[in-house]
Amino acid sequence: MSISNDLRQAILQAAIQGKLTKQLPEDGNAKDLLEQIKAEKAKLVKEGKLKKEKPLPEITEDEIPFDIPGNWEWCRIGEVSTYGHTKKKINAQEAVSNMWLLDLEDIEKGGKLLQKKTVSESKAKGEKTFFEKGNILYSKLRPYLLKVLEADDNGICTPELVPFGMYGKIDNQYVIDFLKSPYVDIEINQLTYGVKMPRVGTETMLNFLIPLPPLSEQKRIVAKVEELMAKIDELEKTEKELNALKKAFPADMKASLLQAAMQGKLTEQLPEDGNAKDLLEQIKAEKAKLVKEGKMKKEKPLPEITEDEIPFDIPENWEWVRLNQVLDVRDGTHDTPKYVSVGVPLVTSKNLCDGTINFENAKLISFEDAEAINIRSNVDDGDILFAMIGSIGNPVLVKKDREFSIKNMGLFKSLGKDFLDMKYLLFFLEREQQNMKSIASGGVQSFVSLGFLRNYIMPLPPLAEQKRIVEKLEKLLPLCDGLK
Repeated sequence: MSISNDLRQAILQAAIQGKLTKQLPEDGNAKDLLEQIKAEKAKLVKEGKLKKEKPLPEITEDEIPFDIPGNWEWCRIGEVSTYGHTKKKINAQEAVSNMWLLDLEDIEKGGKLLQKKTVSESKAKGEKTFFEKGNILYSKLRPYLLKVLEADDNGICTPELVPFGMYGKIDNQYVIDFLKSPYVDIEINQLTYGVKMPRVGTETMLNFLIPLPPLSEQKRIVAKVEELMAKIDELEKTEKELNALKKAFPADMKASLLQAAMQGKLTEQLPEDGNAKDLLEQIKAEKAKLVKEGKMKKEKPLPEITEDEIPFDIPENWEWVRLNQVLDVRDGTHDTPKYVSVGVPLVTSKNLCDGTINFENAKLISFEDAEAINIRSNVDDGDILFAMIGSIGNPVLVKKDREFSIKNMGLFKSLGKDFLDMKYLLFFLEREQQNMKSIASGGVQSFVSLGFLRNYIMPLPPLAEQKRIVEKLEKLLPLCDGLK
């Protein structure tokens, strides 16, 4: 992924959060637009042009992924589009010979139309879907390829493309920019089904949240995005302009960068790196050695990773692994020792913040209690701490300059620098903590179990590429602070 591509993603994310445009009083409120759409659909139902739809679920606060301006509204794609409507089909051999026929290979990654061919030129067979000029065409197959565009003519297309229109004169290009944004890219690809040919389901898309600005601001957003994208096109050949571009394009790129890193898109895969499968065998041998030496307990075999568990594609020389395959995953005490005025800090989830341990708020326990806890979970320099209860996540790479014990805390212990770069794991956990929070269980306080952490899957590159990924992220992530 190039810096210019990172900036394009940053622009789109800023656009859908209302950070590229001013909110003007004369724009009105998107709530009124939603009411107009509701009335428009009711009229179509009354005229027999639209079937009455089942109401979509109310949007809860827990679903909302980020803040938007006060005069915007969150809504579901199914509320404001025809995405879920029945599509008219035709067999390609029965279609008019000079009609435009659109296949996925005619669209470049990112949504650029590569070619237009007719039915006769394509020699197509099988069932196709009609679309109309002005429809948005969205690829439900491999949505991470961002094959989405607006049709400039009538035609037919592969069933893997979903044609749909927008109600209320919602700007098509705003919707297309939204569908190409890092937020959608990351979230949709976690909701696809199928491993080799991942697809997004209709129900998923109908229920997917879209931030809706008033119509006037939609047009300003589209114009601003086009303006900024044109600037990037001009500057693409040089990355020396990055500092100036950072000020021009405010957005948080961290999530998209971490996702790209974990898919092998930030680094090249080099033949001399070898294969992560060989690295796994080395780790297995090291664990057997530690068990023999009494430094590790013999572990129960972990279940095989199934295709349904794998969320995205990774390079061929990488491997999907469970965390306890490549680490010694432990946890801290779950008991509450007696607190004392002089003793050893007991670090809990509340003490992890912004990649560091806040010892000031940590309560103290006796040296005897600390020693008993540390038999199970002694923290060493280079280990990673991870909050398991309450505010799940907040991973910290330990730089141990004082003794402490841990409670209700995940502890990822390294097997050695020859097997796993712990900074790579740190970046992986930063990427995954949001997903872990979403599936955490519990009533008053959410939590993840030790078994959950041990079984959690991670893409494992060869060690040399792990180090290149860390190096790349350490250069790029600090720039994100200036893009918020």
